[in-house]
Amino acid sequence: MAITLKSRREIELMRKAGVVVADVLLKLKEIAKPSVTTAELDRVASKIATDAGAELLFKGVRNPAVKMAFPGAICASINEQIVHGIPSEAAVLKEGDLLSVDFGVRLNGYCADSAITVGIGEVDSEKIKLMAVTKAVLDIAIAAAKPSVKWSQIATQMQKYAESAGFSVVKDFVGHGIGREMHEDPRVPNFVSDELLEDDILLTEGMVLAVEPMVNAGTDAVKILKDGWTVVTKDGKCSAHFEHTIAINKNGCEILTAVGTAGQ
Repeated sequence: MAITLKSRREIELMRKAGVVVADVLLKLKEIAKPSVTTAELDRVASKIATDAGAELLFKGVRNPAVKMAFPGAICASINEQIVHGIPSEAAVLKEGDLLSVDFGVRLNGYCADSAITVGIGEVDSEKIKLMAVTKAVLDIAIAAAKPSVKWSQIATQMQKYAESAGFSVVKDFVGHGIGREMHEDPRVPNFVSDELLEDDILLTEGMVLAVEPMVNAGTDAVKILKDGWTVVTKDGKCSAHFEHTIAINKNGCEILTAVGTAGQ
């Protein structure tokens, strides 16, 4: 792994990008109601970000296995969709849905990335529990992240918490380092594997990570839809996704995508 440590100047630039991301997610959470389309949410996110002078990180991203570049500013994933849902006029939010929104920007050369899951109108108790557990899994990571801690120790806590609630952690998609590019080393899993134990991440001051647990109500098995982007649960059960960009400092970590009035 070629992990690049960030200076305080770089972290402050990433925090400014994080303000834009947090503001967008706060606005989308406010307007995500029954009958709203995910295309409408995408337009709002695009306007807020571009008005702030930020570059949309997801729009135009290419996947070697897919002809179509990702067309949206946001990933908008509903119910059994885990991540990389494509915003669409045909995707109309309904009472009781779960909506996961992932969003990132680059501002002044530096990136920030965050995700939230929200209930649309009144949602059932199982979906409320799934959201709460997934958010708690992220909070566990943030509370434990500090210099000299091995990531495997944190990932163990994250996985155990999700599984003790009767849910499963997605293993096909993980968090990542972030800086000038959206995806940098290291890969940041939300579970423990032999691969992680063999090549563990020792947290160090100046590391900036996008930590993003995705938790499924059922099995952790996933599949990708015919559009080549949208990832769904194999058993059709709901999934939730929360993410923050965090910077490791000498005392612990700081959240770069939850500042000002826009904390999630």
